[in-house]
Amino acid sequence: MSYIDFDKTQLINLKYSLDRELLRTNRAGSYASSSIIFTNTRKYHGLLVVPQPLIDDKNHVLLSSIDESIIDNDHEFNLSMRMFPGGIYVPKGHKYLREFVSDPNPRLVYRIGSNVIVKEFIYAKSEDRILIRYTLQEAAGKVTLRLKPFLAYRNVHSLSKSNIDADTKYKPVANGVRWQMYKGYSHVYLQLSKKPEYIHMPDWHYNIEYIREVERGYESYEDLYVPGYFEINLKKGESVVVSAGLEEKTPSGFNKAFNDEIKKRIPRNNYLNCLNNASEEFFVTINKKTEIIAGYPWFGRWGRDSFIALPGLSLSRGKVKEFKEVLKTMLSELKDGLFPNLGHGKNASYNSVDASLWFFWALQQYKLTQNSTAGLWKEYGQPMREIISQFKKGTHNGIKMQENGLLWSGEKGKAITWMDAIVHGKPVTERTGYAVEINALWYNAVCFALELAKEANNRQFVKEWEAWPEQFRNSFKNTFWDDQKGYLADYVNNETKDWSVRPNMVFAISLPYSPIGPFLKNAVLVKVRQELLTARGLRTLSPKNHDYKGTYWGNQEERDLAYHQGTVWPWLIGAFAESYLKLYGKQGIPFIESIFAGFEEVMYEAGIGTVSEVYNGDPPHKAGGAISQAWNISELLRIRWILDHFDQYMKNAEAITTKELSQ
Repeated sequence: MSYIDFDKTQLINLKYSLDRELLRTNRAGSYASSSIIFTNTRKYHGLLVVPQPLIDDKNHVLLSSIDESIIDNDHEFNLSMRMFPGGIYVPKGHKYLREFVSDPNPRLVYRIGSNVIVKEFIYAKSEDRILIRYTLQEAAGKVTLRLKPFLAYRNVHSLSKSNIDADTKYKPVANGVRWQMYKGYSHVYLQLSKKPEYIHMPDWHYNIEYIREVERGYESYEDLYVPGYFEINLKKGESVVVSAGLEEKTPSGFNKAFNDEIKKRIPRNNYLNCLNNASEEFFVTINKKTEIIAGYPWFGRWGRDSFIALPGLSLSRGKVKEFKEVLKTMLSELKDGLFPNLGHGKNASYNSVDASLWFFWALQQYKLTQNSTAGLWKEYGQPMREIISQFKKGTHNGIKMQENGLLWSGEKGKAITWMDAIVHGKPVTERTGYAVEINALWYNAVCFALELAKEANNRQFVKEWEAWPEQFRNSFKNTFWDDQKGYLADYVNNETKDWSVRPNMVFAISLPYSPIGPFLKNAVLVKVRQELLTARGLRTLSPKNHDYKGTYWGNQEERDLAYHQGTVWPWLIGAFAESYLKLYGKQGIPFIESIFAGFEEVMYEAGIGTVSEVYNGDPPHKAGGAISQAWNISELLRIRWILDHFDQYMKNAEAITTKELSQ
């Protein structure tokens, strides 16, 4: 038995099996993804999804799927399944499924009469190539395996339609062929470890349906090009490995390559190893720059997500080199005190106020895990000073420190905090003014810079800022706190003091430097626990609020309206766990252990072996959004690290509290 496996009853139940998805990635931003029965339910699914720099430098689905058939005594049994409008499923190969096993690599077992065939696949870690191994485990005699590739050749956000511009020619290569449907695209090489017969028979398959896109209100029907098919004879116990990639390879090495790739992976044989394995999938290195992908299958790099996710994905796992490589990449794009939140180069959007402040927090996690600040000011002091200076004097998007020491951010019609959903050109939660978590992050950033500057004897910086923390703490309490309400306002501006109960106030407790004292911390934590805490993270709005939306469902507008209005975000559980442990000490460990353990259930749901982007605010908290999100995995790993190094963690936390009291 594998840690994650599914039996015949679960696999042939399409409501069950189509709700569970696979993801495998490499270090260059490419991936393979499908449902666990290899029926594509999203336009983002495919066996070979790779960046196409000559087209738009975005991910493109080149090879959508491969249909497999077993031919025995002139009878063909198709093992695949696709969906069409009207609830039609053709063919219905899922009925032959007997077992799915996830470790050490995904494996499906089919039984057709006396024949048992096993399908395994793995995605190459350092190149754009998928390897699929078929083994005829049981058979009365020889059978023929027929393989029919379905090509898409389109951006992951669009869909393919039949057209006369597609190049239907092919070129033979070693034990296979290559295709290139359109100029500018990469060639796809499909080769087998054993020489097959290839029958070229160009054809289009029309109106293939993607049910997840139907649910999300997007265009949902695609035409896929089938250039022909391969046939190969197999006898009992024999295996054949199929390689689909962007370069021609030597077929004799396919089986060894398959086994070598398995050895490179962290086994998915328990909950923690699933988290560790998933964490590897977010690191990509392109043009010698290492970045973090925010989530799969449709996110790219996000500045805010990068800094929040980085410590858990790297430092919690002893990956200091990866930590510094990502920081180096991000710092190369620092501009006017801001990091790009989206895009690169000329296409970068510097529309996040908090990405720069999370940079300081990421460095604090380095201090915590390495138990040292040695070299931090020398290596990172200059960008820290630059960010603080720009925020003090004012930079883009209305970001500017005010006379009271608080940080004002945002402009009318813009959403630059993490609650950034836009509907009809207007922010769902605008939060212009003094946002509570932004000011908590601002206080933490300046205090940490002061700490490092004092250690480095940087008198100029210390002199400029040493009186500021006390002023800030007074301003923060006067601005955000209310004795009668007993919690912190979410944001304050000249017109509004918003008392919506949201998770943002928890950062005023969780961050290493906190602007509030023990009494206020306890009151805030009680409020968050009572109204926002769920088994999957924190709700973004209290169910008591009339704007609360308990389900994340529907078309894009409906989902965006719910995104920060009650939807649960797992990454927020990290801040809650820290807050709880700081207030309750060792007595709080059992409760946080139970929260961490509760996430093990999701290893078998949605994106198996990982954690989805968001969950419904209402029980049973069904998964939604992307099937694997970096900061969710990161914060669970960081919680695990804190629990495993609790004494070290508390020692650092108490040292910071002592410094604050002495100021």
